[in-house]
Amino acid sequence: MGRYIAKRLLISVPLLVMISLITFALNHLSALDPVEIVLHAQGVPSITDELIAETKAALGMDRPFLTRYLDWLVSCLQLEFGSSYVTGKPVWALLGPAFLHTLKLTLVSAAAILIVSVTLGVVCALREGTALDRSIRGVSFLLTSMPPYWLAALLVWYFAVKLDLLPTSGMDSYASYILPVAIITIGFAGIYFRTIRSSMLSNLNEDYVLYGRACGLPESRITLHVLRNSLQVAISMFGMAIPILLGSTVVVENLFAWPGLGTLSVQAVLSRDFPVIQAYVLVLASAFVFFNAVSDIVQAAANPKLRNDL
Repeated sequence: MGRYIAKRLLISVPLLVMISLITFALNHLSALDPVEIVLHAQGVPSITDELIAETKAALGMDRPFLTRYLDWLVSCLQLEFGSSYVTGKPVWALLGPAFLHTLKLTLVSAAAILIVSVTLGVVCALREGTALDRSIRGVSFLLTSMPPYWLAALLVWYFAVKLDLLPTSGMDSYASYILPVAIITIGFAGIYFRTIRSSMLSNLNEDYVLYGRACGLPESRITLHVLRNSLQVAISMFGMAIPILLGSTVVVENLFAWPGLGTLSVQAVLSRDFPVIQAYVLVLASAFVFFNAVSDIVQAAANPKLRNDL
Protein backbone atom coordinates (compact mmCIF):
# COMPACT_ATOMS: atom_id res chain seq x y z
CA MET A 1 0.00 0.00 0.00
CA GLY A 2 2.88 2.36 0.76
CA ARG A 3 4.29 1.87 -2.73
CA TYR A 4 0.89 2.62 -4.28
CA ILE A 5 0.58 5.85 -2.25
CA ALA A 6 4.07 6.95 -3.31
CA LYS A 7 3.34 6.28 -7.00
CA ARG A 8 -0.01 8.04 -6.84
CA LEU A 9 1.51 11.13 -5.25
CA LEU A 10 4.37 11.21 -7.75
CA ILE A 11 1.88 11.16 -10.62
CA SER A 12 0.33 14.34 -9.22
CA VAL A 13 3.58 16.30 -9.33
CA PRO A 14 3.76 16.88 -13.15
CA LEU A 15 0.08 17.84 -13.14
CA LEU A 16 0.64 20.41 -10.40
CA VAL A 17 3.63 21.85 -12.28
CA MET A 18 1.54 22.21 -15.44
CA ILE A 19 -1.27 23.87 -13.47
CA SER A 20 1.16 26.34 -11.91
CA LEU A 21 2.63 27.21 -15.32
CA ILE A 22 -0.80 27.89 -16.83
CA THR A 23 -1.81 29.88 -13.76
CA PHE A 24 1.29 32.05 -13.92
CA ALA A 25 0.66 32.72 -17.61
CA LEU A 26 -2.69 34.36 -16.78
CA ASN A 27 -0.93 37.73 -16.69
CA HIS A 28 0.09 37.36 -20.32
CA LEU A 29 -3.38 36.28 -21.48
CA SER A 30 -4.99 39.55 -20.46
CA ALA A 31 -5.51 42.38 -22.92
CA LEU A 32 -4.35 44.86 -20.26
CA ASP A 33 -0.77 45.29 -19.14
CA PRO A 34 -0.48 44.29 -15.43
CA VAL A 35 1.77 47.31 -14.90
CA GLU A 36 -1.02 49.64 -16.02
CA ILE A 37 -3.40 47.92 -13.60
CA VAL A 38 -0.94 48.51 -10.76
CA LEU A 39 -0.52 52.16 -11.67
CA HIS A 40 -4.27 52.71 -11.99
CA ALA A 41 -4.80 51.07 -8.59
CA GLN A 42 -2.20 53.42 -7.09
CA GLY A 43 -4.12 56.40 -8.43
CA VAL A 44 -1.44 57.59 -10.86
CA PRO A 45 -3.09 60.36 -12.93
CA SER A 46 -0.83 60.17 -15.97
CA ILE A 47 0.81 56.94 -17.15
CA THR A 48 3.82 57.40 -19.40
CA ASP A 49 6.06 54.89 -21.14
CA GLU A 50 8.92 55.84 -18.84
CA LEU A 51 6.79 55.22 -15.76
CA ILE A 52 5.68 51.86 -17.13
CA ALA A 53 9.28 50.84 -17.74
CA GLU A 54 10.32 51.92 -14.22
CA THR A 55 7.42 50.03 -12.64
CA LYS A 56 8.22 46.92 -14.65
CA ALA A 57 11.80 47.03 -13.44
CA ALA A 58 10.69 47.59 -9.83
CA LEU A 59 8.28 44.66 -9.98
CA GLY A 60 10.75 42.42 -11.84
CA MET A 61 8.44 42.09 -14.85
CA ASP A 62 11.25 42.91 -17.26
CA ARG A 63 13.01 39.63 -16.52
CA PRO A 64 12.63 36.51 -18.72
CA PHE A 65 9.36 34.61 -18.38
CA LEU A 66 10.92 31.36 -17.17
CA THR A 67 13.00 33.14 -14.51
CA ARG A 68 9.94 34.94 -13.15
CA TYR A 69 7.92 31.72 -13.21
CA LEU A 70 10.52 29.75 -11.23
CA ASP A 71 10.84 32.53 -8.65
CA TRP A 72 7.04 32.72 -8.35
CA LEU A 73 6.75 28.93 -8.01
CA VAL A 74 9.31 28.82 -5.21
CA SER A 75 7.49 31.65 -3.44
CA CYS A 76 4.14 29.84 -3.82
CA LEU A 77 5.61 26.74 -2.19
CA GLN A 78 6.30 29.01 0.79
CA LEU A 79 2.71 30.40 0.63
CA GLU A 80 3.99 33.74 -0.65
CA PHE A 81 1.87 34.74 -3.65
CA GLY A 82 3.07 38.31 -3.97
CA SER A 83 1.12 41.48 -3.22
CA SER A 84 -2.28 42.60 -4.37
CA TYR A 85 -2.24 45.09 -7.23
CA VAL A 86 -5.20 46.93 -5.71
CA THR A 87 -4.60 46.99 -1.95
CA GLY A 88 -0.85 46.35 -1.85
CA LYS A 89 -1.36 43.78 0.91
CA PRO A 90 0.24 40.31 0.73
CA VAL A 91 -2.06 37.98 -1.20
CA TRP A 92 -1.92 35.30 1.50
CA ALA A 93 -3.12 37.86 4.07
CA LEU A 94 -6.27 38.14 1.95
CA LEU A 95 -6.50 34.56 0.74
CA GLY A 96 -5.74 32.76 4.02
CA PRO A 97 -8.71 33.99 6.10
CA ALA A 98 -11.03 33.72 3.08
CA PHE A 99 -9.88 30.14 2.48
CA LEU A 100 -10.55 29.19 6.11
CA HIS A 101 -14.05 30.69 5.97
CA THR A 102 -14.84 28.84 2.74
CA LEU A 103 -13.33 25.62 4.11
CA LYS A 104 -15.61 25.81 7.16
CA LEU A 105 -18.65 26.22 4.95
CA THR A 106 -17.43 23.43 2.65
CA LEU A 107 -16.78 20.88 5.40
CA VAL A 108 -20.15 21.49 7.07
CA SER A 109 -21.88 21.26 3.69
CA ALA A 110 -19.95 18.09 2.74
CA ALA A 111 -20.99 16.42 6.00
CA ALA A 112 -24.61 17.40 5.41
CA ILE A 113 -24.47 16.16 1.80
CA LEU A 114 -22.95 12.84 2.89
CA ILE A 115 -25.58 12.25 5.57
CA VAL A 116 -28.53 13.25 3.39
CA SER A 117 -27.25 11.38 0.30
CA VAL A 118 -26.58 8.10 2.10
CA THR A 119 -29.86 8.25 4.04
CA LEU A 120 -32.02 9.02 1.01
CA GLY A 121 -30.11 6.58 -1.19
CA VAL A 122 -30.59 3.69 1.24
CA VAL A 123 -34.25 4.51 1.88
CA CYS A 124 -35.09 4.78 -1.82
CA ALA A 125 -33.18 1.59 -2.68
CA LEU A 126 -34.90 -0.42 0.05
CA ARG A 127 -38.30 1.03 -0.97
CA GLU A 128 -37.76 0.82 -4.73
CA GLY A 129 -40.86 1.58 -6.77
CA THR A 130 -42.97 2.66 -3.81
CA ALA A 131 -44.68 6.01 -3.43
CA LEU A 132 -41.95 7.08 -1.01
CA ASP A 133 -39.22 6.32 -3.55
CA ARG A 134 -41.00 8.17 -6.35
CA SER A 135 -41.81 11.14 -4.12
CA ILE A 136 -38.23 11.59 -2.90
CA ARG A 137 -36.83 11.36 -6.42
CA GLY A 138 -39.45 13.76 -7.76
CA VAL A 139 -38.84 16.36 -5.07
CA SER A 140 -35.06 16.07 -5.42
CA PHE A 141 -35.32 16.52 -9.19
CA LEU A 142 -37.47 19.62 -8.68
CA LEU A 143 -35.13 21.17 -6.12
CA THR A 144 -31.90 20.46 -8.01
CA SER A 145 -33.38 21.98 -11.18
CA MET A 146 -33.96 25.31 -9.43
CA PRO A 147 -31.28 28.00 -9.84
CA PRO A 148 -29.45 28.39 -6.52
CA TYR A 149 -29.95 32.15 -6.39
CA TRP A 150 -33.72 31.75 -6.84
CA LEU A 151 -33.94 29.02 -4.21
CA ALA A 152 -31.82 31.14 -1.88
CA ALA A 153 -34.18 34.08 -2.40
CA LEU A 154 -37.15 31.89 -1.44
CA LEU A 155 -35.48 30.59 1.71
CA VAL A 156 -34.32 34.06 2.73
CA TRP A 157 -37.81 35.47 2.21
CA TYR A 158 -39.46 32.74 4.26
CA PHE A 159 -37.01 32.04 7.09
CA ALA A 160 -35.34 35.44 7.43
CA VAL A 161 -37.97 37.97 6.35
CA LYS A 162 -41.31 36.35 7.12
CA LEU A 163 -40.39 34.23 10.17
CA ASP A 164 -37.35 36.31 11.24
CA LEU A 165 -35.52 33.19 12.41
CA LEU A 166 -32.22 33.20 10.52
CA PRO A 167 -29.62 35.82 9.54
CA THR A 168 -29.24 36.71 5.88
CA SER A 169 -25.55 37.65 5.75
CA GLY A 170 -22.19 37.26 7.46
CA MET A 171 -20.99 34.47 9.74
CA ASP A 172 -21.67 35.90 13.18
CA SER A 173 -23.14 32.70 14.69
CA TYR A 174 -23.88 29.06 14.01
CA ALA A 175 -27.27 30.12 12.66
CA SER A 176 -25.44 31.86 9.80
CA TYR A 177 -24.47 28.44 8.42
CA ILE A 178 -28.03 27.13 8.08
CA LEU A 179 -29.21 28.87 4.91
CA PRO A 180 -25.92 28.63 2.92
CA VAL A 181 -25.46 24.97 3.90
CA ALA A 182 -29.09 24.23 3.00
CA ILE A 183 -28.67 25.73 -0.49
CA ILE A 184 -25.46 23.79 -1.15
CA THR A 185 -26.85 20.54 0.27
CA ILE A 186 -30.03 20.73 -1.80
CA GLY A 187 -28.02 21.27 -4.96
CA PHE A 188 -25.59 18.37 -4.47
CA ALA A 189 -27.42 15.79 -2.34
CA GLY A 190 -30.14 15.51 -4.98
CA ILE A 191 -27.49 14.31 -7.42
CA TYR A 192 -25.34 12.17 -5.14
CA PHE A 193 -28.14 10.21 -3.50
CA ARG A 194 -29.20 8.83 -6.89
CA THR A 195 -25.73 7.35 -7.31
CA ILE A 196 -26.02 5.66 -3.91
CA ARG A 197 -29.49 4.38 -4.82
CA SER A 198 -28.33 2.94 -8.16
CA SER A 199 -25.32 1.27 -6.55
CA MET A 200 -27.50 -0.15 -3.76
CA LEU A 201 -29.99 -1.58 -6.26
CA SER A 202 -27.17 -3.15 -8.25
CA ASN A 203 -25.71 -4.82 -5.16
CA LEU A 204 -29.11 -5.97 -3.90
CA ASN A 205 -29.37 -8.13 -7.03
CA GLU A 206 -26.01 -9.81 -6.45
CA ASP A 207 -25.76 -13.49 -5.54
CA TYR A 208 -24.21 -12.84 -2.12
CA VAL A 209 -27.44 -11.13 -1.00
CA LEU A 210 -29.47 -14.16 -2.03
CA TYR A 211 -27.07 -16.52 -0.28
CA GLY A 212 -27.11 -14.38 2.86
CA ARG A 213 -30.88 -14.47 3.03
CA ALA A 214 -30.88 -18.19 2.34
CA CYS A 215 -28.50 -18.69 5.27
CA GLY A 216 -30.82 -16.76 7.55
CA LEU A 217 -28.71 -13.66 8.07
CA PRO A 218 -30.60 -10.69 9.57
CA GLU A 219 -31.80 -8.20 6.99
CA SER A 220 -30.01 -5.39 8.82
CA ARG A 221 -26.67 -7.20 8.48
CA ILE A 222 -27.26 -7.81 4.78
CA THR A 223 -28.14 -4.14 4.31
CA LEU A 224 -24.88 -3.09 5.98
CA HIS A 225 -22.87 -5.33 3.64
CA VAL A 226 -24.73 -3.94 0.64
CA LEU A 227 -24.17 -0.37 1.83
CA ARG A 228 -20.45 -0.98 2.35
CA ASN A 229 -20.04 -2.39 -1.15
CA SER A 230 -22.16 0.41 -2.61
CA LEU A 231 -20.11 3.12 -0.96
CA GLN A 232 -16.96 1.84 -2.66
CA VAL A 233 -18.46 3.00 -5.95
CA ALA A 234 -19.28 6.40 -4.47
CA ILE A 235 -15.93 7.00 -2.74
CA SER A 236 -14.47 8.83 -5.73
CA MET A 237 -17.61 10.92 -6.03
CA PHE A 238 -17.54 12.00 -2.38
CA GLY A 239 -13.76 12.44 -2.52
CA MET A 240 -14.18 15.06 -5.23
CA ALA A 241 -17.11 16.71 -3.46
CA ILE A 242 -14.91 18.93 -1.26
CA PRO A 243 -12.88 20.60 -4.06
CA ILE A 244 -16.04 20.93 -6.16
CA LEU A 245 -17.74 22.64 -3.23
CA LEU A 246 -14.72 24.90 -2.73
CA GLY A 247 -15.09 26.11 -6.30
CA SER A 248 -18.87 26.26 -6.43
CA THR A 249 -19.55 28.41 -3.38
CA VAL A 250 -19.14 31.64 -5.37
CA VAL A 251 -22.87 32.21 -5.84
CA VAL A 252 -23.81 31.24 -2.28
CA GLU A 253 -21.04 33.32 -0.69
CA ASN A 254 -21.98 36.41 -2.66
CA LEU A 255 -25.68 35.93 -1.92
CA PHE A 256 -25.10 35.66 1.83
CA ALA A 257 -22.10 38.03 2.07
CA TRP A 258 -19.93 35.15 3.28
CA PRO A 259 -16.31 36.40 3.56
CA GLY A 260 -14.80 33.47 1.69
CA LEU A 261 -12.95 32.64 -1.51
CA GLY A 262 -16.02 33.12 -3.67
CA THR A 263 -16.52 36.71 -2.56
CA LEU A 264 -12.78 37.45 -2.77
CA SER A 265 -12.48 35.97 -6.28
CA VAL A 266 -15.37 38.03 -7.64
CA GLN A 267 -13.84 41.22 -6.23
CA ALA A 268 -10.44 40.27 -7.69
CA VAL A 269 -11.90 39.61 -11.14
CA LEU A 270 -13.83 42.90 -11.19
CA SER A 271 -10.72 44.85 -10.15
CA ARG A 272 -8.38 42.73 -12.36
CA ASP A 273 -6.20 41.90 -9.36
CA PHE A 274 -4.09 39.23 -11.06
CA PRO A 275 -2.00 38.05 -8.08
CA VAL A 276 -5.18 37.27 -6.13
CA ILE A 277 -6.75 35.56 -9.16
CA GLN A 278 -3.60 33.48 -9.71
CA ALA A 279 -3.49 32.39 -6.08
CA TYR A 280 -7.21 31.52 -6.12
CA VAL A 281 -6.89 29.40 -9.27
CA LEU A 282 -3.74 27.67 -8.00
CA VAL A 283 -5.24 26.83 -4.60
CA LEU A 284 -8.45 25.42 -6.10
CA ALA A 285 -6.64 23.41 -8.78
CA SER A 286 -4.24 22.01 -6.19
CA ALA A 287 -7.21 21.04 -4.02
CA PHE A 288 -8.73 19.12 -6.95
CA VAL A 289 -5.49 17.23 -7.55
CA PHE A 290 -4.97 16.52 -3.84
CA PHE A 291 -8.47 15.22 -3.13
CA ASN A 292 -8.48 13.19 -6.33
CA ALA A 293 -5.30 11.47 -5.13
CA VAL A 294 -6.79 10.94 -1.67
CA SER A 295 -9.91 9.44 -3.27
CA ASP A 296 -7.82 6.97 -5.29
CA ILE A 297 -5.83 6.00 -2.20
CA VAL A 298 -8.99 5.40 -0.17
CA GLN A 299 -10.44 3.27 -2.98
CA ALA A 300 -7.22 1.25 -3.19
CA ALA A 301 -7.32 0.70 0.57
CA ALA A 302 -10.92 -0.54 0.32
CA ASN A 303 -10.29 -2.64 -2.81
CA PRO A 304 -6.77 -4.19 -3.04
CA LYS A 305 -7.36 -5.12 -6.70
CA LEU A 306 -7.05 -1.46 -7.68
CA ARG A 307 -3.46 -1.29 -6.43
CA ASN A 308 -2.28 -3.26 -9.45
CA ASP A 309 -3.80 -0.77 -11.91
CA LEU A 310 -1.16 1.87 -11.23
